[in-house]
Amino acid sequence: MTKDLVYVIPAGKYGKEEILNLLTNHPEIKFASLVGIDLAGNDTDEKIPIGLFMEDMENFYDGSAVQTDGSSVVLTGIATLNNAKLDMLADASVNWFVDYNYEHIDEETGKPVGTLRIPAFLVHNGLRVDSRSILAQSMEYIKAEIKALFQSNGKIAGLEHINAADVDDILFTAATELEFWVKTPANKAEVEELSASQVLQEQYWQRTRGNVRTAMEQAILMMSKYGLEPEMGHKEVGGVKAQIDETGHLNHVMEQLEIDWKFSNALQCADNELQARIIVKEAFRANGLEVTFKAKPIIGVAGSGEHTHVGIAAKLKSGKVVNLFSPSDMKEYFLSAIGYGAIMGLLKHYEVINPFISSTNDSLNRLKPGFEAPVCIVTSLGHTPAVPSRNRTILAGLVRDVNNPMATRFEVRSPNPYTNTYIAITAIYMSMLDGIKAAVNSGKTIAELDAELSKEAGQEGFYLETERAYRSEHDVFDDYSAEERNRLFGKPPATVWENMQNIEKYPEKVKTLTIGGSFRPELVKAFVAGALVRWKTELLNRIIPENLGVVKEAVLLHNADCASDLDLSNWDKINALRVGLAKDCLSQKCIFTRIKEAVQAGDYDTASALQIEMADKVNELKVLYREYKKNMIHC
Repeated sequence: MTKDLVYVIPAGKYGKEEILNLLTNHPEIKFASLVGIDLAGNDTDEKIPIGLFMEDMENFYDGSAVQTDGSSVVLTGIATLNNAKLDMLADASVNWFVDYNYEHIDEETGKPVGTLRIPAFLVHNGLRVDSRSILAQSMEYIKAEIKALFQSNGKIAGLEHINAADVDDILFTAATELEFWVKTPANKAEVEELSASQVLQEQYWQRTRGNVRTAMEQAILMMSKYGLEPEMGHKEVGGVKAQIDETGHLNHVMEQLEIDWKFSNALQCADNELQARIIVKEAFRANGLEVTFKAKPIIGVAGSGEHTHVGIAAKLKSGKVVNLFSPSDMKEYFLSAIGYGAIMGLLKHYEVINPFISSTNDSLNRLKPGFEAPVCIVTSLGHTPAVPSRNRTILAGLVRDVNNPMATRFEVRSPNPYTNTYIAITAIYMSMLDGIKAAVNSGKTIAELDAELSKEAGQEGFYLETERAYRSEHDVFDDYSAEERNRLFGKPPATVWENMQNIEKYPEKVKTLTIGGSFRPELVKAFVAGALVRWKTELLNRIIPENLGVVKEAVLLHNADCASDLDLSNWDKINALRVGLAKDCLSQKCIFTRIKEAVQAGDYDTASALQIEMADKVNELKVLYREYKKNMIHC
């Protein structure tokens, strides 16, 4: 049934007539869908009969064939109710994928019905306004700027083996690592059980079993069919051992997994990630398992990251490709001037990059000390160039192999599976460009650039800020106190509101992202506005109701005959927390009410501060109530 299916139409492999012939020969492909990405990273999915697409193919390329309602997607303040029309423009520069519905079999062919998913750009009032456009146009701008640097500087420190006249093209390589949790529906595991398994390191790279193993294998094999070139699938640190029911099947499944696939160019990388998520969800669903890509599905247990790897290379006129981050002598130096500039630019501007990476309550729940998730704006290069090391406690680390210069890249550890990868990669590369320009144009040696990145807090630099430190080879969780981390590397935002405020607080840093006209100021404003709408809505309509459920579940369990003094003391604390969180009095309104009133009044500073207080008190309530329950005996 699934033989001879078309899974991918590679970019540039077929002309328009060849695509038409391909679709004619595969009548199981019944629909086409133009896939645009809004500013929150949501993808469109419409069903256009394939016959209409084939009849009007030219107009799909010029954007006149399909229009959609932009007021129903996240283009806040751009596509409004009275000006909502969006044109959708097919992108022929990337791979097109065919999404098959294995639950809907075409009667004529006996094959599953397919939808040709065509990545697209969204155009409003003649301007591109979507996430894919922001990334695609930004890469073109950065490419031109780096080529100009070679032309104006001739030789670049650490890249003396490259002649400027030989540079033909600039290549951007990117890859993401997808972590996720799977579970059997309706099953739960206690936080203590999950936490103990994590501390005991019982899960990482353990053998998968049963339907989890089947789904993982199916997902990896399917990714190969789509040309994603999977490299590895394995268990991550989170999870508990599944149980076997009376039928011999596994139940009570709750495991954290990861799947990695080969890097690609920046735009294709983001498109591939979108397809990989679809494949994973469908493979596990077909095996009776739920998948969540939430960054922190269970508070107190390891969250899911999506470490993002970025690199820059030059293609020479001879056809040779050279990694621009790698120095000519890999054993003597960590990086070239372009490599040092890239990491310095990223770190210097991270306060205004973070809003585009961590734009949800869920994402900020993950970024807490103790879970291998970054909380500090700091990098690690390794102790010596000859002996690469990996520090997993920092924001962005250098990945390198002394014997393979092409492997040199930076791993940014803060993104999560729901990060808008298109905009995140844009912000990362645009900030890197600023640092690259500063490093190359400074004329400084590799040693001087290393000293700049490695400077102490309080030491003045030519590019990096004086009061901050930017490099550490220590464990930043264990070797520094919270106060030391905040002083040296900056205090991390605790709420979406705090994170988005950095856009207002650092206008000069924002200019670094918007220069070149691709990530225009109105698009930045629209992204922030959309994020704040989601923050307020989720806070009022999801987080507070969920926390109210926690309060209501914390009920009195003891009676006068069997209560100990500890029970009485714990219950007094529990009840005080319950009242403070959820019960209004004449003299004092509860935290839930005060948050609602602050949001309604537009007092977001107060709402943000109360959200932090609420989270602390709810966590305290959960811990106290668990201890209280454990001490109960039947009298």
